[in-house]
Amino acid sequence: MNLSFFRRYFRARNVYWNVVRELSYYTDRELHDLGIDRADIPEIAQAAAHEA
Repeated sequence: MNLSFFRRYFRARNVYWNVVRELSYYTDRELHDLGIDRADIPEIAQAAAHEA
């Protein structure tokens, strides 16, 4: 394994947890207005981390 693998891994992990943290701050009403269900947060965060 090389250093770039670790950089990508930690960047993706940070993106994942930042998205989870930020979306978790929203109320159910705010999430509904965005078209997001609370149960979808991990899936959305995973998709964001995959793009990072």
